[in-house]
Amino acid sequence: MEWRKIKFYFKLYWIRILILAILGVLGIFLIILIISGIRAWNEAESYLRQSQLAMVPLQLYLQIIMALIFGVVYTFMWYWLMFKRGAQSFTQTAKKSIAGEEIGIRWDDVIGMDEAKQEALEVVKLIKDRAELQRIGGKILRGILMLGPPGCGKTYLAKAIATEAGLPFISMSGSEFVEMFVGVGAGRIRSLFKKARQLAEAEGGCIIFIDEIDAVGAQRAIDGGFGGQTEFNTTLNQLLVEMDGLKEKDLNVVIIGATNAPETFLDPALLRPGRFDRKIYVDFPGLEDREKLFSYYLKKVKYDPNDIKIDRLARMAVGYSPADIANIVREAALITVRHKKDTITMKEIEEARERIALGIKRRIKLTETEKYQIAYHEAGHAIITYLLAPTKDVFKATIIPRKEIMGAVWTPEKEEVFIKDQKTLLSEIKISLGSYVAERIKFGYSTAGVDIDFQHALNLAHNMVWRWGMGKSGLIGNFYALTPRHLGEIPLMSEETKAKLDRDVQEILNTCLKEVQDLLSQEITLLDRFAQELIRKEELNYDEIEAIFKEFGKSRPRS
Repeated sequence: MEWRKIKFYFKLYWIRILILAILGVLGIFLIILIISGIRAWNEAESYLRQSQLAMVPLQLYLQIIMALIFGVVYTFMWYWLMFKRGAQSFTQTAKKSIAGEEIGIRWDDVIGMDEAKQEALEVVKLIKDRAELQRIGGKILRGILMLGPPGCGKTYLAKAIATEAGLPFISMSGSEFVEMFVGVGAGRIRSLFKKARQLAEAEGGCIIFIDEIDAVGAQRAIDGGFGGQTEFNTTLNQLLVEMDGLKEKDLNVVIIGATNAPETFLDPALLRPGRFDRKIYVDFPGLEDREKLFSYYLKKVKYDPNDIKIDRLARMAVGYSPADIANIVREAALITVRHKKDTITMKEIEEARERIALGIKRRIKLTETEKYQIAYHEAGHAIITYLLAPTKDVFKATIIPRKEIMGAVWTPEKEEVFIKDQKTLLSEIKISLGSYVAERIKFGYSTAGVDIDFQHALNLAHNMVWRWGMGKSGLIGNFYALTPRHLGEIPLMSEETKAKLDRDVQEILNTCLKEVQDLLSQEITLLDRFAQELIRKEELNYDEIEAIFKEFGKSRPRS
């Protein structure tokens, strides 16, 4: 292993070694010349010294020394211009490799992606033990593509693979390859893979990680005449060639790509077998994974375990990525310091979540009438959610303004919902209409605050009828696909059909509206109680909301 490294470094830096050797020989020759001159000077008679001094002036020695200094400086400048800052270096990548052990992200540090970890663990085993795979004639994977939403741990998982495999790790972003000059990106690709092959030859393997690979791996197209697309195509072509070129030698080089874009956005040639052989999907964590994530990040800070309920936090964070959860804990720690407290409590966690999701509180002066309007508006949302939406939790209600909103009710799903059925869609429409009905019942009029609620309800009802065949008239089909997209395009749907579909949309809205009106009219006392409590405290947390409903003997319906 040591001899292989010595051979590798000699192959990589032979020019530098040769220059140093030449300079060393010249230096030794100069030292011998000086020592010989001094010795001859000391052994000579006085008259010979004077004659030698006249024959060999001091200027000659100075010229020799200056010539040597000039030669060293010239050699250094030539090397610096040609290999460091010259035209050739414009296509070189300046990225340095990191030893896998120095990354320091262990397998146990990767939380919330058990399926992805299982896929990646197999890759790590193949990288570390190639002999077992070669014994049956198999070949190492050349490329791994990680797909998934941002913040879910794709980069983190790639670093964990490098740490566990113990190989050099080179990390780059796809945007670092693309430049305004045609050919630069391709040159950087060649430079990157050359460096990876050299490291693999010396260290036994290398991992290349290209983040946001869609920046360089999107589907190729014809250039519009400005050269940008040509540069992009050239860069991608070079990447494809280099990935195939890894087969020339049996080098242990593995390319890991990560992207948030859909798989169909990437060029098909990049996805074919032999290039990115393995696809790992890194998605949002489930309930159990969110509990593990909160436990992991809370262990790094001081928190009150008697006050913070991790299972409740996990239910509250449906749809949150690992990065979101880490950010909540960090923000909660900052808020705790700001409040001059010693430990993080549930109050700081909730404030951190609201600060991230809704922005900071705006202490604007509201009139008493506006407070009442906002309180009943939010009370309508909360009551309809609690009584008619069994799949949702009511975690928080507030009438403190944040950003452009004057109040909010936090109603996350109890668990991930991947397919919404008709019942779930209708419950969401009812929740949106709850604010409008509450205002009409209490004040006899509504406010402009229902704008977003109406928009959400109308959009859901429209999709139910026009796209998903849930209208009362029984019309089936995705009629939205038949509507004209461009001026002058011939409509493929009659006006009569459009009218039926629009009537079905209003039928859904009016049916939901009547059910919400009947419920809130029947529960007017509960509506008043909830709104008054909200006005008094400005914010109601989960336990306070549950206490109000239990006071009236209400319980959540079964889903």
